[in-house]
Amino acid sequence: MTDQQPRRRLVLASQSPARLGLLRQAGLDPEVLVSGVDEDAVTAPTPAELALALAEAKASVVAAKPEVHGALVIGCDSVLDLDGQALGKPADAEEATARWKAMRGRAGTLQTGHCVWDTATGRHVSATASTVVHFGEPADEEIAAYVASGEPLYVAGAFTLDGRSAPFIDGIEGDHGNVIGISLPLVRRLLAQLGVGITELWAPAEG
Repeated sequence: MTDQQPRRRLVLASQSPARLGLLRQAGLDPEVLVSGVDEDAVTAPTPAELALALAEAKASVVAAKPEVHGALVIGCDSVLDLDGQALGKPADAEEATARWKAMRGRAGTLQTGHCVWDTATGRHVSATASTVVHFGEPADEEIAAYVASGEPLYVAGAFTLDGRSAPFIDGIEGDHGNVIGISLPLVRRLLAQLGVGITELWAPAEG
């Protein structure tokens, strides 16, 4: 970067620590600004379209804030498509338990909507990334222990690849980061559509 081309501000319109962690591991250092979108009020015909609509809603709300003018805003949202039904965060422990008993031994598709908004130009682009997840067959006692940990109540589909449920996932087909919360390859492609190279956004190396 030259003095004439300062690094663009990057804002993540999500409170997900997993998404923030993946972006930081990729050399980015976004600010976090939560949208406050009422997710229950957003509807769409299919799980993939719902994930995209939620991502676009979050990005648009944050992009409209005066304090982020000039920044690039990334909005994401994930849902699990199981038999055509969109499964977000379970409402309570009982629902999380029922989810796992329905998912075990089967496969679902984790859909993550991505929207990148350039507040300097008003342009935005969006797309959904899909990853097939093959669930193992945890015993009832293992499901009960996992639900008791509290982790599944805070994540779409009631599972994570990078947490306590990792031993219960037999494999995936597609981008693992997408399941964790954000597809970095898709983010790179969306930024490129806006004329921004992802390496231009890298934070300075430490040391």
